Amino acid sequence: MSLITPLFGAQALSEFRLQKLNATLVRNLSSVPAVRSCWVHLVEHVQPLSSAEQAVLTRLLTYDEFKPHVAQSGSLLLVVPRIGTISPWSSKATDIAHHCGLENVQRIERGIAYYVDSTDPQVLAQVSAHIHDRMTEVVLRDLADAAQLFQHQSPRDLQTVDVLQGGREALQGANRDMGLALSEDEVDYLLENFQRIQRNPTDVELMMFAQANSEHCRHKIFNADFIVDGEPQPHSLFGMIRHTHKTHPQGTVVAYSDNSSVIEGARTARFHPQGEGHAYGYHEADTHILMKVETHNHPTAISPFPGAATGSGGEIRDEGATGTGSRPKAGLCGFTVSNLNLPEARQPWETYAGADAVEGQYGKPERIVTPLQIMLDGPIGAAAFNNEFGRPNLAGYFRTYEHTVAGEMRGYHKPIMIAGGLGNIDARHVFKQEVVDGALLIQLGGPGMLIGLGGGAASSMDTGANTADLDFDSVQRGNPEMQRRAQEVIDRCWQLGDANPILSIHDVGAGGLSNALPELAHGSERGAVFQLRDIQIEEAAMSPKEIWCNESQERYVLAIRPQDLPQLQAMAARERCPMAVIGTATVEKQLRVEDSLLGTPAVDMSMDVLLGKPPKMTRDVRRVQNPLPDLQLQGVSLREAVYRVLRLPAVADKHFLITIGDRSVGGLTVRDQMVGRWQIPVADVAVTLMGFQSDAGEAMAMGERTPLALIDAPASGRMAIGEAITNIAAARIGKLSDIKLSANWMAAAGHPGEDAKLFDTVKAVGLELCPALGISIPVGKDSLSMKTVWQQDGKTKTVTSPLSLIISAFAPTPDVARTLTPELKDEDSLLLLLDLGQGKQRLGGSALAQVYQQTGNCAPDLDNPELLRGFFDAVQALNAAGLLLAYHDRSDGGLLAAVVEMQFASRLGVALQLPVAGDAAALSMLFNEELGAVLQVCRTDLAAVQAVCQQHGLAECLLEIGAVNRSDRLLVRGSQGVLLDEARTDLQLAWSETSWHLQRLRDNPQGADQERARISDAADQGLFAKLSFDPQPEAPVVLSGARPRMAILREQGVNGHVEMGAAFDAAGFLAVDVHMSDIISGRVTLQDFAGVVACGGFSYGDVLGAGEGWAKSILFNARARDEFAAFFARPDSFALGVCNGCQMMSNLNELIPGAQAWPKFVRNASEQFEGRLVMVELPPSPSLFFRDMQGSQLPVIVSHGEGRAWFRQDGDRAMSLTAMRYIDSQGQVTERYPFNPNGAPAGIAGVTTEDGRFTIIMPHPERTLRRENFSWHPAEWPHHSPWLKMFHNARRQLG
Repeated sequence: MSLITPLFGAQALSEFRLQKLNATLVRNLSSVPAVRSCWVHLVEHVQPLSSAEQAVLTRLLTYDEFKPHVAQSGSLLLVVPRIGTISPWSSKATDIAHHCGLENVQRIERGIAYYVDSTDPQVLAQVSAHIHDRMTEVVLRDLADAAQLFQHQSPRDLQTVDVLQGGREALQGANRDMGLALSEDEVDYLLENFQRIQRNPTDVELMMFAQANSEHCRHKIFNADFIVDGEPQPHSLFGMIRHTHKTHPQGTVVAYSDNSSVIEGARTARFHPQGEGHAYGYHEADTHILMKVETHNHPTAISPFPGAATGSGGEIRDEGATGTGSRPKAGLCGFTVSNLNLPEARQPWETYAGADAVEGQYGKPERIVTPLQIMLDGPIGAAAFNNEFGRPNLAGYFRTYEHTVAGEMRGYHKPIMIAGGLGNIDARHVFKQEVVDGALLIQLGGPGMLIGLGGGAASSMDTGANTADLDFDSVQRGNPEMQRRAQEVIDRCWQLGDANPILSIHDVGAGGLSNALPELAHGSERGAVFQLRDIQIEEAAMSPKEIWCNESQERYVLAIRPQDLPQLQAMAARERCPMAVIGTATVEKQLRVEDSLLGTPAVDMSMDVLLGKPPKMTRDVRRVQNPLPDLQLQGVSLREAVYRVLRLPAVADKHFLITIGDRSVGGLTVRDQMVGRWQIPVADVAVTLMGFQSDAGEAMAMGERTPLALIDAPASGRMAIGEAITNIAAARIGKLSDIKLSANWMAAAGHPGEDAKLFDTVKAVGLELCPALGISIPVGKDSLSMKTVWQQDGKTKTVTSPLSLIISAFAPTPDVARTLTPELKDEDSLLLLLDLGQGKQRLGGSALAQVYQQTGNCAPDLDNPELLRGFFDAVQALNAAGLLLAYHDRSDGGLLAAVVEMQFASRLGVALQLPVAGDAAALSMLFNEELGAVLQVCRTDLAAVQAVCQQHGLAECLLEIGAVNRSDRLLVRGSQGVLLDEARTDLQLAWSETSWHLQRLRDNPQGADQERARISDAADQGLFAKLSFDPQPEAPVVLSGARPRMAILREQGVNGHVEMGAAFDAAGFLAVDVHMSDIISGRVTLQDFAGVVACGGFSYGDVLGAGEGWAKSILFNARARDEFAAFFARPDSFALGVCNGCQMMSNLNELIPGAQAWPKFVRNASEQFEGRLVMVELPPSPSLFFRDMQGSQLPVIVSHGEGRAWFRQDGDRAMSLTAMRYIDSQGQVTERYPFNPNGAPAGIAGVTTEDGRFTIIMPHPERTLRRENFSWHPAEWPHHSPWLKMFHNARRQLG
């Protein structure tokens, strides 16, 4: 029996976090008790801990900033992971302990002990409710109860359902009790098949069948036969979507047949390590583009952080598991929720006045969280997974909607959570190969755990139709660092080119292994035999059903030939990625899961029965007409309307969603959301490079106009596509047909009229609009249970979402440098409106209607596809000719929002002259959301622009609407005088208000207030550059012509190594990929390298302190410690640490000569991840990297959650040599947020040693090797970034 030792740590919650908890308790309790918190580490070990083990453990578990211990008095509330689960934190902390030689330690888990000065059960219940996530955590009252976390039980039994005796009733009972969501036809189908073979099904078989055949996995409604208003329809929904590809297949390589679609890319040189020596180099290959967009709506409603995190993680795995292995590159993320009801900023359109109102709100069921909680936690979950995995998130959207329409509440209590992205795949690996007889079937990635059971079925049900316990069981938890390890193994495989050992690969998602493994075999018309007990699991007590069907994340399944097993095992061992051979493929199409422990097969089922064709669904639906009243805008003042619309989340500032994400990892980002010197999130399109040496790239953008569906559903679909196209048009794209679309469909299937709306909209898009435009939809997803039902005071309440089509557009771009932005230029120029609505100015479903709690009955529409074709071609022609200074599409908020966002990005003034008289006409022109765009053009180029527009049939759509000036105001004139005259600062303060409130609730409110104050600071000049050197790069003078070996060092979880290798390669080094496992195993010695660079990322997921786990696995591992000590002691060696590498090296200061006074780097003052382009200066210092660069002030990327320099003892700061520091827009060293993104004292961003050989910095210069990598840069900068000089300096050091 194992022993459990609790080790108490320092204060867990900062003062402002405790203040927020107290503020929450004040709203629920008449008297609020004092609450204190501290970390509790629970160590499971086999033998009593020796004094040496205790010493190592104490040091391991002392991390981050040293805070005082709290008084352990009062009532204890101990928050720990749910009993029976193992947290990702635990897995990584245990890994670190083992790498430090603590083999006696079986597991380390962490909790938070809250001490409450009260014994009142009601008070303790209220406190408990607000200190834990009911999905992932539990509150214990006694420390001894934590031993339950480590209880090891005997394996639970296999169950069967007696259909031979109990017949249909027995199967229906299992359907209900297990939450299988089987239809009546499917119950009959299973009953018939098992009675035919005279055997009772196991619970494993039933659960597996339910997941494999769920609406989530099989898309039964999209494949159904439709009868609409009594008329049989000739096409299914999926048939109409396929029609777009059938009519325009050009440019699409894979559609509908893999985990992602694939579109044509270009031949490019991809940079990666290859061969036994793992040296980096460029490898020419025909490279295509992956595109995939998923939803994770149901889990996000139940538990937003893990729901959104695993939504992003699952989509990333879809990309990596395309073909025979590929590489995810960049992501997008979007949210639609009901009204936020911000506590300190309730908006007039959020008030509900019905008789069943609850404090002015419509209410919600207990099992789901509030929309506000979704938007506080969900985006962090999605961003955290992308950040830690190492994928920049570059695009997205955010909409709120909750309104009574035609007598029923329409909204998004069941939210939309969109996760998507693009990647790259070698043309040789696009198609899966045949899984040969005898092929080995592999599980790659994390172990199975008792989480996420039945998610596919649960996601196919209306919220409220399942039991709460089953809803909770269906939500997964994410471990992105583990997924990163698995992706590294996949990368090693595809990087072998023709020798790639993978025959076929699938990600493990809905249904877990029970869905992924049959798909793997079925793709080659094979069966398979599996050994259940060879599957890696964390909890031995799991039943066969739980082992086979759990949806634990970060797993892939793949097929290889037996002779390739040693190679794959070596790859996985190097990456420390778990893998296991769990089965073999067979010619016989039978699926058999053998259980060596219990003796009875868990599954013995024909593949034809499992994945055959249960009875096809027929949908007999009718259209429902709901006459809606006209908009009533009489008496609405233009000024009031402006400020209301700017506060609506769909229009407002999205800063709070964007700076939490790493938008630069990989070093291939060209255009993210941020625009201009003040970094305003208004970009229309995201753009990435295909390679470090390429000018070609990929573009993606989104479009969605869901409120329009309440008036005219087909119009909402057409407008979503139109908006995606007007957004992506900001990138340089060869032709309209190069654009490919992902269509994500959400609907409340079965709700009166909604199925017919879905059918009509799919028809409008699939059979009409897309063929007319010449574009196709090769990928998509549906979620057709968008309805929330619950009981309140004995009455049934419902919230039904509008039909929702979310479009994501993807395209190759031949020249990333020709990407347009909304940033106005300070030139003698005009503003033009390209109005595809041709003056119709329809306001139905607009932001203006929503903020006045109306809908309207006349929606904007894409009436003429040829106009959109002409628009796209004209914008591309104008861009190619250099005739556009700025570009911004018109969408939510109309012309008004488009123009002011262009002002915010530039801090310039605009004077509009509109052909309207009075507020009523101005409202229509400024707030209609017809398709179109605002163009800024030089006054002298007006005739040329008009000629291009006329050539493309747009002469009647082009309207001169105003000019740019330096007033920093918005002036709107009509035919009878001034209609509006507002300061840009006032408009931007209103626009940023929603983001500010959310940021204050989520992060450190002081930082949120400081960032908001920038808007009104007239002296704030934003980003700038003042260089002390010529930025034109010079090739290093290398007399020998040698390429010194540079170790590009990484640990598990590091994700910034490839761009770092590219930087040193560009400077003349031979960059070599070195994993810590290479050093610990003795495969590699650092004496073979001239220099070492420790790269950025999330080693061990930042468990036990950012970079500290990595450092301690060196300090407490004899071989590793000796290697690093010897390297640092050499007189000719040098090293650089960046971000996570900086954090790691700061904790090796006892080994680095001259580094004893270095700080460690701890949690940002905002207590949030910060991804920003900020200003730094390079003060005089001996750092060899910054030679001849001292005095320079220039932008650089930061992407970290723990970057605040913290000195271990008094006096260290005075002794530490600063190599880089944060400055404000005036060039002054600053501690003010967000100029200083982490609160570091004296703006410290990097330090060095007296001899300058060892330097550590938190920012990421390696991610901006080209000027295109900056979201803003001076126009005069050369092609290469000024930051390249620091890498050249390192090469010059060696002569």
